[in-house]
Amino acid sequence: MDYSDTGSGSAGERSRIVAPSADEIERAAEAALRPKRLDDFVGQRVVRDQLSLVLQAAVARGNPPDHVLLSGPPGLGKTTLAMIIAGELEAHMRLTSGPAIQHAGDLAAVLSSLEEGDVLFIDEIHRLARPAEELLYVAMEDFRVDVIVGKGAGASAIPLALPRFTVVGATTRSGLLPAPLRDRFGFTGHMDYYSPEELERVILRSSGLLGVHLEHAAAHEIAGRSRGTPRIANRLLRRVRDWAQVRGDGRLDLHAARSALEVYEVDPIGLDRLDRAVLTALCTRFGGGPVGLSTLAMTVGEEAETVETVAEPYLVREGLIGRTPRGRVATSAAWEHLGLTPPAQSSPGTLPEP
Repeated sequence: MDYSDTGSGSAGERSRIVAPSADEIERAAEAALRPKRLDDFVGQRVVRDQLSLVLQAAVARGNPPDHVLLSGPPGLGKTTLAMIIAGELEAHMRLTSGPAIQHAGDLAAVLSSLEEGDVLFIDEIHRLARPAEELLYVAMEDFRVDVIVGKGAGASAIPLALPRFTVVGATTRSGLLPAPLRDRFGFTGHMDYYSPEELERVILRSSGLLGVHLEHAAAHEIAGRSRGTPRIANRLLRRVRDWAQVRGDGRLDLHAARSALEVYEVDPIGLDRLDRAVLTALCTRFGGGPVGLSTLAMTVGEEAETVETVAEPYLVREGLIGRTPRGRVATSAAWEHLGLTPPAQSSPGTLPEP
């Protein structure tokens, strides 16, 4: 099952097997795993149930549904849900992204090609250029675009009526959306990280679509290392399949899962080489901190931006490090994960005193 989003992430992030973003090659490989209906979509129960009501009501009325905004971290299925919306409505879907629309004319060309009931999916909608954003306001609310004819003082705006359509916007940073744009969405769904049990269901379904038999113990092992993200779970599943085919006996069992993930340096809680390097430096070189970001990055041989945007989010989310005004600090959980003895003043789940 693919729950992919089209945000590609930075080059440093894409090189990691536990990166939540994906490039074009990986998205092509995932396409066959994507669910086509809401009933097949695993997880996100609240968003799925709410969206089901919106779509069923729209179909019953014979009208396009309200515009839909999907927000949340990458890799959780925003693009997949957008495609499911079009599938449930039996509508044609147009895909684009905020970075691809830098001028109002780019958006006007897309909008003028829409037909009645179409679904327009805009990924990374928070990155729309301001002129295109202002044009989208009018299109979403009044279903028209103003075509500018002429230049300078003699220019005039000719309103062009649009058929009724539905915009589905996806964003990983909803706080960057201007209020006027956010207010034009009739339904907003926030997508959360998946539980291990939900990821197991995702992985078992994907293994069936890939035509391989995955044992439940192996699915449980992969799920626990997938950082709550279906895209990572599917990626790890493919690597386990590769290991079983090349170095194992073809069976995707617990031994194959653990052996493959050891090769790819993904530990039992989903940390990779960079994550562990940051924790190890913080605990062993700096006594748990606090230490400045640039110093920490220099110690692990990475750029400060890479450490801050690639490694830190998951480490902070898992309660392994904390960010303080004086710098980064390791929690007791970090020491324990590395098999080290935390400072005496620390207690489980707390930050060491500076």
